[in-house]
Amino acid sequence: MFYFDIFSYPLTFTEIRELAAGPTLSEGELRAQLEQAISSGWIFQQGDYFSCQDRPEWVARRIDNNKRAERYIRHAYRMTHLIRRFPFVRGVFLSGALSKNVMPRDGDIDYFIVTKPGRLWVSRTLLVLFKKVFLLNSHKFFCVNYFVDEDHLTIEEQNQFTATEVATLKPLYGRSMYQKFMATNDWLSLYYPNFPLRETEKTIPHKTSKVQGALEWLLNGQLGEYIDSYFYERTLKYWQRKFANFEADKFSTALKSRPYVSKHHPQDFQNRVLSELEKRIVAFEQQNGVRLERPELKNLSTSIEK
Repeated sequence: MFYFDIFSYPLTFTEIRELAAGPTLSEGELRAQLEQAISSGWIFQQGDYFSCQDRPEWVARRIDNNKRAERYIRHAYRMTHLIRRFPFVRGVFLSGALSKNVMPRDGDIDYFIVTKPGRLWVSRTLLVLFKKVFLLNSHKFFCVNYFVDEDHLTIEEQNQFTATEVATLKPLYGRSMYQKFMATNDWLSLYYPNFPLRETEKTIPHKTSKVQGALEWLLNGQLGEYIDSYFYERTLKYWQRKFANFEADKFSTALKSRPYVSKHHPQDFQNRVLSELEKRIVAFEQQNGVRLERPELKNLSTSIEK
């Protein structure tokens, strides 16, 4: 719950049960634990929602953002029909706030895209050019900021932030690719052993258009290899100049650039969230004289035992 409090987002009973880091509890056991936490003043309940702070206004804001998300998800499906037609795109997943059924008034639609190996930067560059030329560089409905190829599906940074983002990805196109992606990232069970896979009934079925097929055939050989390497090197050099003030570690995390992965998160949201999460946990422990188990520590002890 500390994690979602960072975003002023109260959770329902079902969400708390799915997001629990410990073993699955029966409904009665979990309700008993919640009642005890409420009586101890550790958490607060407003109607059907629970949070670590007594902020009733969060509930109204959440409901408003949930309703807005329903409309934006329809936009996301329409845009995915377009994205899937670009060369070498093999999977399109909804990420960010909207993947959690949340859309703030100033939010945008984030996509996580899987491509064919060796052609990630071709796909990325064409999609970015489309956004700049035809959407006037608008991020509102078309934010393509994370790409991996299908031979490198494992997310390298494995922490509370990435676990939350990966677990809540919503598959829009590429049902089998989503299933393969989630199976590859089985480290998620360390953080969310009870979180279910997302439904795939509404996932857009795979289909290659004639134009897409022709472009992939044209760029399938040495020409495609050259163009992909060219786009990769040009983009990396551009980011290195633009974000020259970033330290090496920050650049590597926020702007991860490899032939098989492209991540464009210049706000370094991951580290900001993890830092804030740690501060909240430490403050709670000091205030209440308790020690909370962290998944990272549990993983470390397991490694030591081995």
